[in-house]
This record gives sequence, structure tokens and C-alpha cells, in this order.
Amino acid sequence: MPKVTVQGTPIFYARRLGGGQNLVFVHGAGGSHQIWLHQVKALRQSNVYALDLPGHGQSGGEGRGSIGEYGDFVVAFLDVLGMDQAVIAGHSMGGAIALDLALRYPRRVAGLVLVCSGGRLRVAPSILEGIRDNFLSAVSLIGQFAYGPNAPPEAVRLGQEQLSQTAPEVVYHDFAACDGFDVLDRLGEIRCPTLVISATADRLTPLKYGTYLQEHIPGARLVVIEDAGHMVMLERPEQVSQAIGEFLGDWAGT
Repeated sequence: MPKVTVQGTPIFYARRLGGGQNLVFVHGAGGSHQIWLHQVKALRQSNVYALDLPGHGQSGGEGRGSIGEYGDFVVAFLDVLGMDQAVIAGHSMGGAIALDLALRYPRRVAGLVLVCSGGRLRVAPSILEGIRDNFLSAVSLIGQFAYGPNAPPEAVRLGQEQLSQTAPEVVYHDFAACDGFDVLDRLGEIRCPTLVISATADRLTPLKYGTYLQEHIPGARLVVIEDAGHMVMLERPEQVSQAIGEFLGDWAGT
């Protein structure tokens, strides 16, 4: 899988080239491209990319301190790969980055896929304090909230292991960036096709977050995944891939 240099930093990404629309997946706080591997393999009608943000996964460099800085970075990633426009799919913090792009770089965003995300992402003080004071304990706490009650135990274990391998300062700044994010009063400005995917057992970004996005982004559609938690793309990968594939297919008229 390839690497490119973006803003002076070596950046890792997975890809599958299908010849259709460009689709870029952005992971959430402390995560990596690995959460999207099922979608990368399944969505064959698109040119699919899933990157590791700086300081995450197999990418070098340091994380960023705000959603806007991550948004600028994703635009730089598009520039390096020669993409004038792409559908941006984001999970949680990645969804906030996608919304930021749609508002500040609307000509670069052909569409949005917002997975378990929201227009405002407040973080419990106990999580921020825990990341700073007792990182491994905080990772365990986040894991308890991130998965639904029926999530495969192996998925939970691997998710916590991945988060624990991200530098504590990167995880802290990711969650702090989420806590400072709020575009609730600007959602009506978004004009690109938008798919919102929410899960009924999500305790970090509850279903009401997705409902609010659907009600306030013009023309947005909402898909609700039953009995899944915040890591819905790992808990219900086939349903998430199907929802995204249908969204892209309907949009393309296929």
C-alpha cells in the first residue's frame, strides 16, 4: 500500500481503484485507515482511498490541534493525489473534518458520508482528563463506550489495541479538537449530496446527532443501523458498505 508526502510528512493510505467517483475515507480520533478496510474492498464502483492522518497508524508526523487544521491537511492530501474533487466519508472526528471541508472548501467536496458523527462533538471531561492522566485506563473507558452490546469481542479488543498504540498526546489533541468543534448553525449552508449513517446503540454520538444532521443539511438522507454502536463500520460492515454503495449508485444514476 502506498505512501505520499503531504505537508512534508509521509502519509500512508490504502486504496482500490474502480474507475468511478473518488471516495476518501477519514477515520476518527486516535484511529487509522484500518476501520475502513471492509469498505475499501467492497466499494468497487469507486476510486477508494483510506488514509492515516498525520501521527496516526502508519503515517509520520504529529497530529493536529483542531478540526480545521485536519481539514486543511485532507485538502493537501487531495492536491498531492491530483484529485480536484472527492466524496468525503468520515467517522466521528472524521465526520467533523468532512463537514469542515464542505463548509470551507465546497468545490472540493462532491458529497458527504457522515458515519456516527455530529455537527457538534462535545467530549466528557472524564475522557479528556483520563487521556492526560492515565492513558491506558482511558483507552479502556473509551472502548466500553465505543461498541454496542453485541459487538464481536475480538473487534473490541483490536480497537482498544489500536487506540493504545497511538501516542497519548495525539489522542488527547484529537478529542480536544472534537470538543471544540461546533457547526450546528452552519449545516444549512451545505449543498452537496449527503448520507448520514447512525447506530441505535451508539453512546458517543447518539442517534439524535444523526437525526439532527439529516434534518438540517438540505436533502440529506439518514440510514439507521440497529443494535450497533459507535464503531458501526466494524460491527456491521456489510450494512455500512451497502448503504454507502446505494448512496453512490443512486447519485450516479446506476
